[in-house]
Amino acid sequence: MMDIELLEGHECFIPQATMVDFLWEVERRSGEMSFGLVVASEQSLSTYGLWGEYLLAAETLGAALARAVTSLSYHSRGDRMEVTVEAGIARVSFFNATRGRPGYLHVANGTAAVLLSMLYAYLPSDFRPQWIELDIPRPAACALFEDVYQCPVRFEAGAVTLCLDARLLDCRARERPSSRLVTIEDVGRGLQEAHNLNSFRGVVSAQIRAQVMTGSVSIDSTARALDISVRTLQRMLRRDCGADFRELVNVIRMQRAKELLRGSGASITQISTEFGYSSPANFARAFRKATGMAPHDFRSARGVK
Repeated sequence: MMDIELLEGHECFIPQATMVDFLWEVERRSGEMSFGLVVASEQSLSTYGLWGEYLLAAETLGAALARAVTSLSYHSRGDRMEVTVEAGIARVSFFNATRGRPGYLHVANGTAAVLLSMLYAYLPSDFRPQWIELDIPRPAACALFEDVYQCPVRFEAGAVTLCLDARLLDCRARERPSSRLVTIEDVGRGLQEAHNLNSFRGVVSAQIRAQVMTGSVSIDSTARALDISVRTLQRMLRRDCGADFRELVNVIRMQRAKELLRGSGASITQISTEFGYSSPANFARAFRKATGMAPHDFRSARGVK
């Protein structure tokens, strides 16, 4: 049901209904009715593209969960997530909009597995939840679920919920899935990319932004990517954008700098390195010239999420 070229894309999105139908069909044909549970347990937030990177870039588990709660609409519609703490137990709950529909068993198990993968990125390798709650009818083979999740599992709950010691919310990441600095604006742009590429300015801006994120921007590379000459690129920018290449680069670079200062915990040294500046002082000088504020003053005035 999926175009093979689409499946090759890094940000490929496979509809939930397609996955449910696939798992159900494999189980029906093979007679192995636990196949979906086993496959679901292998799902990981690290494969969720920019949104997954954004969550896992948070400094602590609690911060990552807070990002998930506030940014879930970038990933799915109708779903809801919450984190509550009571009597020393943190409850990480996910409310699926498709609850009760055919094949929801696979959705619930996949949800539990992805939430677990998020916890494993921050907690010791031998961590296990105190218990898991699934919002599905109690199955005949309960022991199989506990074998897969390696902890007690309760059924007929109000949501898919992972329960753990609340003190673990302060744990820091064991390892970073990516060296990239990712903000919520990056996630939003990923969703809007196709629409933005309808204009010449959008195409050029996307090229520049990609180069900014690597720390090196070149007009020659941009022209080659668009299969035009540097002179033509400059002429079209002045005609369509009213700006030259350097001006557009500065606008995008400072926009990105503001996003990182406002929406990440990266140090000013890290941010200056991200942009390819030889020193934090040079970055600070450029930022002040463009915005009228020093980087640390901008961050202090707006806070860090």
